[in-house]
Order: sequence, then structure tokens, then C-alpha cells
Amino acid sequence: MEKVVIIGSGCAGWTAALYAARANLQPLVLTGVQPGGLLTTTTIVENYPGFPEGVDGYELMTRMQKQAERFGARAQFGTVEAADLSKAPFVLTVDGEPVETRTVIVATGASHRHLGLESEHKLENKGVTYCATCDGALPMFRNHPLVVVGGGDSACEEATYLTRFGSVVHLVHRRHALRASKIMAERALSNPKIKPVWDSAVTEILDVNQDKVTGVRLKNLKTGAERTVDCAGVFVAIGHVPSTQIFKGAITMDENGYIQPQRGTMTNVPGVFVAGDCADHVYRQAITAAGMGCAAAIEAERYLAALNQ
Repeated sequence: MEKVVIIGSGCAGWTAALYAARANLQPLVLTGVQPGGLLTTTTIVENYPGFPEGVDGYELMTRMQKQAERFGARAQFGTVEAADLSKAPFVLTVDGEPVETRTVIVATGASHRHLGLESEHKLENKGVTYCATCDGALPMFRNHPLVVVGGGDSACEEATYLTRFGSVVHLVHRRHALRASKIMAERALSNPKIKPVWDSAVTEILDVNQDKVTGVRLKNLKTGAERTVDCAGVFVAIGHVPSTQIFKGAITMDENGYIQPQRGTMTNVPGVFVAGDCADHVYRQAITAAGMGCAAAIEAERYLAALNQ
């Protein structure tokens, strides 16, 4: 039987593994279908402390894994298909096989909501991105027109942030009013570098043939008129989908599926902890995920220690 099983292998998961391993708990990390998480799809990370020149996202996650494994963490490539958290020990079904554990740290992360365009997929990391904080400062975007898609707080934050780098930021929204909070909407719309594009949707991202973003094709949803807007980057900010579906009914979540910790990183199920983007819809940064992973491992260690008293 395992003492600690960590579901997810992003910043939260590997940081939890590092701390749990150093506590001699020999944690098992279940990687999921995308070992290293979303950060492995980012070509360069410039805002993670300790890397003044920036670091490739895949390399950062590889280093985290090696560091955790140095102290006894174990990685298993596999997907958790079901989780019985009704009683201890907990039973996870991993690719059809049961895994018993005394504690679980859920670090399954969240995935970006996509537009669903073929051109979007083909140009990802070639001008299409889902995180302005992560990628906005890259040279390919500096002093060029940019497009942000979305109308909520995240889209307004992304657009405002990108005004530091882009020559102009086109904020494309399907409606004629932003869904964002009043203060965020006012901040975005009062910025002279942000140009709202109302009642419109992106129907294609150009140009796949050039293997880079050169513009977007927009359709006005009221008139049906189409036009093209030149840009060097498209930042999709239409929300995230937390990867928590298998825990529905067992762990308390909000209406969007984000796990809600009850005390610290403990969930409503004693012995089950949570860390990272599957519980964080506010910051969604590598450093905050890592911090939550650290906290979850410390709390899991204390929980196990209390059981043995």
C-alpha cells in the first residue's frame, strides 16, 4: 500500500513529490496523459524564480522530476480512471489496475478552453497561446498588433497586460458588452491601446501556410460580415476546464468544477489534499502551483504522522 499518491505531474505534483519524498514517504506520482502538465507546451518560461535567462517549459518539468526522484519519488505513466474515496485506504483505478493509498494529493491541473479551430491547433506555440503572463513578453509579440479572444476578467487582464508589449491589442468578444467585473472592464476599455471588437468571433487564424500567425478572420455575429485583422499573436482567454471530472460527487467543487479546499489544502475528504490549477482559478501560475504542492505535501505528512500517534 502507498503512503502518498500524487495525481498529476505538473509544478504542483512534482513539488508535492519533492517534499513528500524528503519526508521519506516514497510518493508515487501518476503522470496522466501529459507528463509535466501544460507547462511542457510552453517554449520558454521567463517568470519562474531562479532562471534569469528563462527556461524551456519541458526542461523545467524534467528538472523538477529528477529532483523529486533523487529523494525517492516514483513516477508511473498512467491515467486515473476512477477514485473510490469513500473510505480509507483509498482505491484508485489506474489503467484498469487498483492502487491503494493512505493519502491522495490531487494535482490534476486544468486545461485551456479552446476555440476549436483547426488553424488554432496547427499554430499553437507559433503565435497562438493561452497565457499572456507566460508568453506576452516574447520578442515575436513585441511592437506588433495582438488579438485577445474573450470577454471575462481573464481576457481583460490578458489584454491589459499585453499593452506593455504589443503596438495595439484587439479584444474580440462575441457580445456587445464584456462579462468581466466592472473594474476590470473599465480598466481595459479605458486603455487607449486596447481596441474592442464587439459581436464578433474568430473563424480562422492565419496563416497556416506560413507556419506562423499573421492575422485572424473575424465574423460579425449580427451582420454576418467578415473581415481580416492583421496580428502577430492570438491569445485565447475564454476560460479553463479543471481536470476534476472523476472526483465529482466525492470532493466538494464549485459550479465550474474547481475543487474547494476546506482547510489549508485538505478537501472535504480527510486524507485527500489538493494543489495547483484544479483548485486555483485566480492565479494559475507555475510558482503558485508549486507553493500549493509544497503545502499539500506538508499537510499530508502531518496527517499521516497524526494517524500513527
